[in-house]
Amino acid sequence: MSRQFDADARGPLKGIKVIDLSRLVAGNMTSLQLGDFGAEIIKVEPPSGDPLRAWKDGGASFFWKVYGRNKRSIVLDLRRPAAMEALWALIDSADVLIENYRPGTLEKMGLAPKALHERNPALIVLRVSGYGQTGPYAHLPGFGTIVEAMSGYAYRTGFPDREPVLPPLALADMIAGIYGASAVNTALLAREKGHAGGQVIDLSLLEPIFSVLGPEAAIFAKTGIIKERVGSASNTSCPRNVYVCADGKYLALSGSTQAVAERIFTIIGRADMIDDPRFATNSDRIKHRDLVDAAIGGWFVARTSDDALQIMRDAGATVGPIYSIADAHQDPHFREREVIVEMDDAEFGSLPMHNVLPRLSATPGGFYLPAPELGADGEAILKDIGFAPADITAALDLTR
Repeated sequence: MSRQFDADARGPLKGIKVIDLSRLVAGNMTSLQLGDFGAEIIKVEPPSGDPLRAWKDGGASFFWKVYGRNKRSIVLDLRRPAAMEALWALIDSADVLIENYRPGTLEKMGLAPKALHERNPALIVLRVSGYGQTGPYAHLPGFGTIVEAMSGYAYRTGFPDREPVLPPLALADMIAGIYGASAVNTALLAREKGHAGGQVIDLSLLEPIFSVLGPEAAIFAKTGIIKERVGSASNTSCPRNVYVCADGKYLALSGSTQAVAERIFTIIGRADMIDDPRFATNSDRIKHRDLVDAAIGGWFVARTSDDALQIMRDAGATVGPIYSIADAHQDPHFREREVIVEMDDAEFGSLPMHNVLPRLSATPGGFYLPAPELGADGEAILKDIGFAPADITAALDLTR
């Protein structure tokens, strides 16, 4: 049975108003998380709508249905003075403004941070861009694909005898969105504690995904080592890989600690490897990764995936199946934890989507509003801030 959205319920960010001028993924990911915890998210969209609405599968805009949840939509053609006046009125009453225009565009629109803070000194301004507001590349358009390449992430992804592999989803945007929500909440807390008033958050897509590389900058600077592609193996720990079983299914295995690595060797009947100097330590095993994989791979390929998984788990090894989205839908852990939640949907009756994250015991988030139709809330949003009917008509260009 699907859940209903509850417009009357609100989470711990109730009372926080967010004006979201962003397009596509990173900004929507930020406002999604804030909205999931009760912030009022007002999506200010152009007449053509957020381009995320155009990302369709089977003719339906599932991306928008998921990442537009817990938001309201108003259409403002910001080339029109009346629409700009409406935007300013929304900003005057807002706590947060999110934008992802190319650096300099906000200033050309008359919405430079200095001007914003003159009107609303407490405003938190999140500026999302490909490369940041400063630097030689600041003026360049920066989609996630390009920063995934430039960050070093793609260089590390794939097999050594093949080209680098870009992620098949908006990974850089997603990571940036998580950083963005964290930064906004930090700025809101600093404001509440009196440590700061309003401030500007400069969030690039490049730097968050670069941070995923961890200590690789230090490793290169101090050792000269450039970590290369190793497929599903790891430059950091061994054993760690994907192994095929007798039924053609794949399992992923990780032995990141010495105890687990030794346990795995014992399970596969190769306890002799524990004291072998080629495999005695993690560093030794990385140097002889091919031999480790051959031993473990030979064990897996002789067993079905179900048998291998059960044996490994019973013995305390860290192993798991390679799932498709169909497998995730059927998994009992996903169901019991409600990793996927079925929500009411006007078009489909119900629609599964990921749950609110993370899970807070005392102040959980929730599902308050389904993703809005383009401009569905415009009149109500402007009425809420005191606009007269004639001003609403002018701002929304309802006379056309």
